[in-house]
Amino acid sequence: MKVLVIYNIDHTWDTSEIHDTRNSNRILAEALADEGLETYLEELSDPHLDRILEGHSPEETIIFNLCEALPGIPYSEKKVTEILSCRGFTFTGNGPEVIDLSYDKQKTKERLVNLGIRVPDGAVLTPEEADTWTLFPAIVKPSREHCSLTITDKSVVFDTDSLREQILLVNNELNQPAMVEDFIDGREFHVSVWNNGPPEILPVAEMDFSAFTEPGERLCTYDSKFMPGSEHYEKIETLIPAPLDEQLYKRLEEKVLAAWQGFGCFDYARFDLRLRDDKFYLLDVNPNNDISFDTSFAMAAEMNDYSYSRMVKRIVMMAAERHPLFGAGN
Repeated sequence: MKVLVIYNIDHTWDTSEIHDTRNSNRILAEALADEGLETYLEELSDPHLDRILEGHSPEETIIFNLCEALPGIPYSEKKVTEILSCRGFTFTGNGPEVIDLSYDKQKTKERLVNLGIRVPDGAVLTPEEADTWTLFPAIVKPSREHCSLTITDKSVVFDTDSLREQILLVNNELNQPAMVEDFIDGREFHVSVWNNGPPEILPVAEMDFSAFTEPGERLCTYDSKFMPGSEHYEKIETLIPAPLDEQLYKRLEEKVLAAWQGFGCFDYARFDLRLRDDKFYLLDVNPNNDISFDTSFAMAAEMNDYSYSRMVKRIVMMAAERHPLFGAGN
């Protein structure tokens, strides 16, 4: 069995972002090789994924899919998985239907509500509709993105004028509608789940915002994830396992498993929740979430005695179970 690790870069990114992406994917490929897997690493810098796939046989290759887009084509993470499926490849992570749903925040909310899971009140609003929103503080976020793009401490707003300004920012910078939500000022948990059979919840991570006093500062911004040296990157602590009593954990577990099953997730995903007034709110569903060596997912796996190399190998073996030749019983 061969493993082909594929990831994307975009030449519109800044130099440090390209460097960090290449470095984290190199580390992942080296970790797989350390586990004895014949591993190849390919970078996609243009939309022509077939160029990379040529020379690799679906019969003997598992694709470790880390592509978040076809470079130059917005919202094309789903398209990557469709191409892989069309070419007959077995790949890690979730498929096109789950990815497509997760990118549409309004449909995600509707699915979660139908599953009986509490979500923050929210709506997709235009700048002209800002006057209709009365629930403050509110948070303004992109309606079709992951990775906290445009999310800063200014994303939490306390009046209509600031709300309108942030809606315009999302519209102009990302050329997409803005989602406005009730800002849940409370504890935040990132819950990593994996497996093909019965889903397994890894130790829960809590984002510790105790270094911040203002409500608008107590959130995971873009800087907190991708900008070492920034205040949010340096001061937000990750607590694993999260200090949760048994009753709270059981309630969290129930909601996360219902979301995993209701979305049809497999291999791995992360669910972000907040707790306010003893009520959990599910903020986001992240299929094919970041599994770099320094993420909460990797930290949670390590708490369960999975080194980074063992963790990524297990993800490969989950995909291998779906392979027509490598799967169970073959």
